[in-house]
Amino acid sequence: MKKPLAILIGLFFLSTSSITQATNLSEVYNQAKQKDIKLQTTKAQRDAAFSNVDAQRSPLLPQINLVGKAEALVQDHQGGEYTNGNHPVQDYEEGYTTSARLVLEQELYQRSSWVNLAIAEKQARQADAVYAASQQDLIYRTTDAYFAVLRAQDKLESVRQEKQAVANQLDQVKKRHRAGLSANADIHDAEAQYDGVVAEEVIAENSLINSYEKLRQITDEKYQDIDTLNLKRFSAARSTASEEELVQKAHKQNLELLAARIEKDVAKDNIAANQSKHLPSLNLNASYGNEDYKNAWGRSSIDHSHGNELNAGLTLTVPIYSGGKTTAKSEQAEADFVASSKKLEGEYRTVDSEIRAYHNNVNAAYGTLKAYEHYIESAHAALKATLAGFKVGTRTIVDVLNSNRRVFEAERNLANARYDYILSGLHVKLVTGSLTEQDILDINQGLTKPQHTVGNKQS
Repeated sequence: MKKPLAILIGLFFLSTSSITQATNLSEVYNQAKQKDIKLQTTKAQRDAAFSNVDAQRSPLLPQINLVGKAEALVQDHQGGEYTNGNHPVQDYEEGYTTSARLVLEQELYQRSSWVNLAIAEKQARQADAVYAASQQDLIYRTTDAYFAVLRAQDKLESVRQEKQAVANQLDQVKKRHRAGLSANADIHDAEAQYDGVVAEEVIAENSLINSYEKLRQITDEKYQDIDTLNLKRFSAARSTASEEELVQKAHKQNLELLAARIEKDVAKDNIAANQSKHLPSLNLNASYGNEDYKNAWGRSSIDHSHGNELNAGLTLTVPIYSGGKTTAKSEQAEADFVASSKKLEGEYRTVDSEIRAYHNNVNAAYGTLKAYEHYIESAHAALKATLAGFKVGTRTIVDVLNSNRRVFEAERNLANARYDYILSGLHVKLVTGSLTEQDILDINQGLTKPQHTVGNKQS
């Protein structure tokens, strides 16, 4: 019997070894930096954009190629010369030719090549801005997903506490009913309330599992428990920043705005790139090589020849007519520039709107926090008074259950307001382009090890 037990224990640890134990926001974020798909994608796109700069610079540099060639010559024909007997002489020749040539090509003037290089450099800057924006976005997404788990945990713990409180009330009602102090209707009311809370518990458990899965989607890691918000260290204050100051800061530092501005500049350069195809181009061409011929067999006056050759010249190309393609491409680039300009204008409007909205959300969350703190005190006092009234018969069990529910709802709303306050502040920093990893560390200092574990049932 000991051996099967050992096997079962081994299987248990095998099944749970891939689950990350209790951890904090900083550790989760470090895992996200390594595993997040969006961040890895933008990083690869940035690397590709910088490699394209070298590719677009290459036409401006000398192009040197070594060309080698080997040929076999076999010639068999009858000539017009006759010998005795009037038979034509058969002319046959077999030879080999080898050659090697070093070829140099250099653009002296090609306007489009310079413009394309400038475009590639700006596209690299744009990709770098997008990558930096995705880094800031990862900070916010990780924190948001982390707090979603904490919200779900708080909700589940609160629902379970409420279920226990309703169960206690149901037991009291049953005792009072047996003593002849309560009617059957009181039992039905308490049972209905209890069944409703049980249903909410199932929903809350599922919500917690799903919230862990969303966090896992970012980090590709499973979690058993995570550190919770330390209420003793939590504090909130109204935002003292001016909306207009935040808007101006966002205009200067928002990374998505920076990427959109560069995109507009690229669109403008594309107009110049297409228009430059009307201009002439001048190239330098030079080559140096040698050729060697050997006669292997046949009637040839030359048995062997060898020669060197040096060529150099300029090639001027003047575009005259391309079927209207150059003009059409220029018009297309102009339309793209208008579209990029409108897109940039839309980005500015979005940033302005988000700044004002999330700045208001910070102050609204602060006001909500203070309101719910007072509301909880009042709800507890009301519940105490209702319980006293129920004991003397001036209040019904429905009054008690309703008062009890208001207390737990207020506590859940207060918990949500705390997370909303933190996330709204982070979102303001995200939009202003000032969100950094230090914000992760600051939040992490306000966390603590979980005291009451509700557990993660994800497999």
